[in-house]
Amino acid sequence: MFVGRKKRWSDFTPAQQRMVLAGAAVQLVLQAAALWDLRRRTADQLRGSRRWWTAAAFVNVVGPVVYFVVGRRRATNAGLSRCETQHS
Repeated sequence: MFVGRKKRWSDFTPAQQRMVLAGAAVQLVLQAAALWDLRRRTADQLRGSRRWWTAAAFVNVVGPVVYFVVGRRRATNAGLSRCETQHS
């Protein structure tokens, strides 16, 4: 168990500070991408409720990653644009 005061930002080394900032940046980018993708998809393109996936997007890095892996349905040939089907 930890005893004592909480660490302050100035207690971290510069390398640790960079790692925290990099982790925060990754989290924000993944979260923004998941929320953007959720907004542009129809309900039948999602596995589950849009409300639950939106809430999941706010769960650290895990929520957005799970959304991208599990939450979206795969596109079918009918859903592809004409250019994409011509090159197949």
